[in-house]
Amino acid sequence: MSLKIVNTKYGILSGVQKIGYSVFRGVPYAKPPVGSLRWKKPRPPEPWPGVRDAKVFASRPIEEGNLPPTFYHKEFFQDEDFLPPISEDCLYLNVWTPAVEADAKLPVAFWIHGGAFINGFSSEMEFDGAAFAGQQVILVTVGHRLGAMGYLAHPWLSAEQGGRSGNYGLYDLIAALDYVQENIAAFGGDPSRVMVFGQSAGGRSTQFLISSKLTRGKIHRAVIQSGGGYHLNLGTANTLAMAEDWGKDFVERTGAASLEALRAIPAEDLLKIQMFIFGDAEKSGIRGRPFAPAIDGELLDNDPDSLLERGAHLDIPYMLGCTANDLGNPPEHPKEPGTKPLFYKATVDYSILNESLGRKPAYIYYFTRRLLGDDAGAFHSAELWYVFGTLSRSWRPKTPEDYALSEMMVEYWCNFAKQGDPNGGKLPQWAPCTRANPFVKVFE
Repeated sequence: MSLKIVNTKYGILSGVQKIGYSVFRGVPYAKPPVGSLRWKKPRPPEPWPGVRDAKVFASRPIEEGNLPPTFYHKEFFQDEDFLPPISEDCLYLNVWTPAVEADAKLPVAFWIHGGAFINGFSSEMEFDGAAFAGQQVILVTVGHRLGAMGYLAHPWLSAEQGGRSGNYGLYDLIAALDYVQENIAAFGGDPSRVMVFGQSAGGRSTQFLISSKLTRGKIHRAVIQSGGGYHLNLGTANTLAMAEDWGKDFVERTGAASLEALRAIPAEDLLKIQMFIFGDAEKSGIRGRPFAPAIDGELLDNDPDSLLERGAHLDIPYMLGCTANDLGNPPEHPKEPGTKPLFYKATVDYSILNESLGRKPAYIYYFTRRLLGDDAGAFHSAELWYVFGTLSRSWRPKTPEDYALSEMMVEYWCNFAKQGDPNGGKLPQWAPCTRANPFVKVFE
């Protein structure tokens, strides 16, 4: 048996009992960001009386989603049983815990989903905590604001909020980290062993978070999957001025004459305008990305590369990696034979620079397993089925070797959550990546 009832700072939660673990779904970590709280930093949730049911996943954030016939719709989003409704009321997290007692002090893996800062959600079908629970690690997955709802900057908002605006999605993640610090012990977790990990935009978010002074003491190890590194050359954070320029275009298209009027516009209408702006941005080739993290002088003092060079990022253990057919090297447009994607060198360079700063070098991986079923190869996001031990949910044909590889990766990730080092047990040794020995662990 494991914990089914937990007593948090805000009230009692009742979860779902499974074999060897319990799951608590739709746990509020902030007030709903609606009405007057739209485009404001998250506020702590309201306490509730009695016992709150935590058996159903909360809504997805406002997003267009990956629609058919896209590649990722078939890969991760075609099963409607894993598609909750869409709502602005999205600041919830999910907890899978194998703890039997509240004082178990288990390590915590805090997951940030990908989706280019405009798509994705915390309960996608490839995410599940059962395999982590089998390794005595608690998994937390987090919902947060995306797109214009999460990253709109505008002079009206800046005037209201002390001279800066935007980054609400990142502030949501920090609020969720605060929730974990205050409440994870009730789930049997250890708030001094929190591993933040994310993939794609979730990996990029992880790099932004470890680059912020606001997260000190809240993150104790970090894994960046296909979303970060050093000199990545996929674009960095917008400046606040750039973000406000995108915001001016957005607000002008809404026709709103005031901030109050802007906050009254239905979220579905704002989403349509957001997608028009994205379409125009792709055609124009303008530098920067609409509705993405910005250097606001508070959460982010500078771009992550500059902060890394100064040693201003968190001094914690790191793991970074990518897939063979990742961004910058898609299978349909291969580069020269043997050429690796942009992330590969960026992750190795990250580790070597970290070492040059007198810190521990990182552990670097390269996922080359070609998934069966089509010609996509080791595509961007392919490793997620393996990291979470959810291959059985995938439509793709699998072999015993696939399941063995997944078991290995789950154990490496969980070991890293436990001790900041992926090694342990009977696993093959994984050396850190240093200048003298730029070792990269290949998962094939």
